[in-house]
Amino acid sequence: MEKWRSLLHVTGFIALFAASLFSLTACNSENTVNRVESIKDLCHARVGVQIGTTTEIAINDYLTQNKCPMAERYNNSPDAIAALNQGKLDAVVLDELPAKKFVSDNANLQILNTPFNTESYAAILPKGQEKLLNEFNSIIDEIVKDGTYEKLYDTYVTKTGNYHYTPTTTEGPELIIATSPDFPPYEFYQNNEITGIEMEMAAIIADRLHMKLKIESMEFDGIINAVSTGKVHAGFSGFSKTEERAKVINFTHDICTSRILVVIPTEKALMSMQNQSFKDKLYNNFVKEDRWKLLFNGLCVTLVISAFAALLGLCGGTVMAIIRVLHLKTGRFRILNLLIKLYVNIIRGTPVRVQLLIIYYVIFASVDINKVLVAIIAFGLNSMAYTTEIIRSGMLAIPAGQFEAGYSLGLRPFTVMKHIIIPQAFKNVLPALANEGISLIKETSICGYIGLMDLTRGGVVIRNTTFEAFLPLLAVALIYLLIIGTLSAGVAHLERRMKKNER
Repeated sequence: MEKWRSLLHVTGFIALFAASLFSLTACNSENTVNRVESIKDLCHARVGVQIGTTTEIAINDYLTQNKCPMAERYNNSPDAIAALNQGKLDAVVLDELPAKKFVSDNANLQILNTPFNTESYAAILPKGQEKLLNEFNSIIDEIVKDGTYEKLYDTYVTKTGNYHYTPTTTEGPELIIATSPDFPPYEFYQNNEITGIEMEMAAIIADRLHMKLKIESMEFDGIINAVSTGKVHAGFSGFSKTEERAKVINFTHDICTSRILVVIPTEKALMSMQNQSFKDKLYNNFVKEDRWKLLFNGLCVTLVISAFAALLGLCGGTVMAIIRVLHLKTGRFRILNLLIKLYVNIIRGTPVRVQLLIIYYVIFASVDINKVLVAIIAFGLNSMAYTTEIIRSGMLAIPAGQFEAGYSLGLRPFTVMKHIIIPQAFKNVLPALANEGISLIKETSICGYIGLMDLTRGGVVIRNTTFEAFLPLLAVALIYLLIIGTLSAGVAHLERRMKKNER
């Protein structure tokens, strides 16, 4: 039996590797290309855009008015640029400076001569924070008037300057801002640190308010929620003003004005990554700027969340399973039994991502709580519901005569559970508990939705920085495979020891 299991593990690994190679080949295959030479050509092209942005609204309004297919939505601009590089899109519509940054990093891309539109950027703050808003506005106006913004522009855009602000405030309250660091040169990762024009401005604002700056990275479409619910003090991520957004958040004075540009392939339209050796790709994705640390730090977060959430789920699930079984055997705990049934049905009937977002943005909306703790609570509560049913089924599989034998010896119900039923039940449901643990580990990959840098998020950051999807995501997949393989081997070893004890 063990030989067959080993063979299955090897076969699974080979299948994963083959699928990865197939995906690489598929990316290099010919795609139908629609040349975009003017704004009008967008109507007959495959257009990509970042979801949740005013650019998305503008391009889809244009396409709808001209009775054209809607643009394809991507979580962030680097994803759209990667799809354009692979020939899956004909054009990507995005803001001026990020467009120029992406083109400078990709020799096979160029910018359409005609801009699509023009918009302005501002920071966002919660409603009801008029004093803080006025302070932000005053400092932003000073930054623009005294030439500081021009210095930052020369540093990050024209590369003719080397100005970087050094904060002087090291103590005091924190100014917490949220950003999506995939919008160069305004906010992006460099040497595993979030930097950029807006991040420098945020540092200046924090310093002049005598506060320490704390930057939280999260998905772009989650920043407005984080700001409106008070989880952070402000949001910086190239926000343009709209009537809908203004209903839930406040906008500062304009930071800058930007054109919306269209990025298209060059005449050659060659994949820049094809010219790189495998060694160069490894260096670019993991060694350069110590990007491997993003995976290592993310792995530590994933393991901490998984371990404590599993412990919470196991302890809570065991208690609830005991209550449910005792109700069945003795008729006691009627109300608790009903509440547990309701809890289990709600948790099993809703997606874990929704549960995580509700716990973070609703239940703990006004509480300053560590995000890792939020994730542990969310995944622990989710696991608890499934663990309850797993352990309960294991208890009910024990012959009823053992319950009766314990009662006939004068043992109390809890004593029977503790010394007779639970030890046997755990041995029976160990494989099912292992499967729940495996599912829990994989579920933690959604931690990025509340701004946590877990293992998956680390891989995504590398992908967004290098525009190379294969190696970062393959590395993440292999690390998960190693974790789960180790867990499976440990459970199998424990099962063998239990079988020996039976003999």
